[in-house]
Amino acid sequence: MKSTSQPLENFLADDQLSKAQILELIALAIEIKNNPADYNQVLAGKSVAMIFEKPSLRTHVSFDMGIAKLGGHALYLGQQNGKLGERERVSDYAKNLSCYADAIVARVFENSAIEGLAEHASVPVVNALCDLYHPCQSLADFVTLAEIFAKDDLQDLSKVKLAYIGDGNNVSNSLMLMAALIGVDFTLVCPDGYGPSQVMLDKVQTLAQANGSVFKFTTDINNIGQQDAIYTDTWVSMGDEDASMKETILKVFAPYQVNHSLMDKAGASIVMHCQPAHLEEEITTALFDDEEKSVVFQEAENRMWAQCAVLTTLLGN
Repeated sequence: MKSTSQPLENFLADDQLSKAQILELIALAIEIKNNPADYNQVLAGKSVAMIFEKPSLRTHVSFDMGIAKLGGHALYLGQQNGKLGERERVSDYAKNLSCYADAIVARVFENSAIEGLAEHASVPVVNALCDLYHPCQSLADFVTLAEIFAKDDLQDLSKVKLAYIGDGNNVSNSLMLMAALIGVDFTLVCPDGYGPSQVMLDKVQTLAQANGSVFKFTTDINNIGQQDAIYTDTWVSMGDEDASMKETILKVFAPYQVNHSLMDKAGASIVMHCQPAHLEEEITTALFDDEEKSVVFQEAENRMWAQCAVLTTLLGN
């Protein structure tokens, strides 16, 4: 697959990518998924250091397995090493890992850690999650949308209408940024006081206008409009499981549950979730397990193929 976009140096945040780069990554992910044997040596002789400040199932496994499928070697650096910047400076961490690894994958608490790694590392850095962005998840989600709605032409993605309902977080930030960049109409529905920052909203609106899509933010679930796909995520973020806080959140968010009734109202054909799901909170068990509407495990698989596309683009022989 010949690239027509600017070379990719890192994979840090959705808005650091161009439309051409995103579409090429989506196409490459689908190509690797359909023809894995053709790519089983692209990382031969390459090693990837994986930093995890937070617990993980899908991110850890999908990167580890994906790197192996590409013929590379992954080294897991878990929470036993502490938070980046505490035991030693982020700059020293980045420079040391650059002596050994061909790339750094990092799942961290703060975006500043990702930026520090990218600034001081001499090898590519991939953001596997931080407090502001989750670009690997959003890329996998748009690979999934492409498989369903744009099988013959990726440009058909621009016809998709996608809504995110729930807490304004790193997942919704990345989803709406990537949607705006590739021209997908996006509706964000959050309870009052639980939406993204005004800076993020302004950034998305500017990108959407530049790429010919419509971005809408509302606190009224009844204003969701007609959608092709509805996305939700857990209301209680990792680390916010305090009993009194959770009780307040569940009460505020209760009207924003994604269920069959809401899907029917919006005319949506698929429901998406990055997992882990808190069933009967942000989504009903019946909808999550609905084999016709739920694509949550297709998304989970596509995490691996999307990340394979990123690493192939950054490091591929």
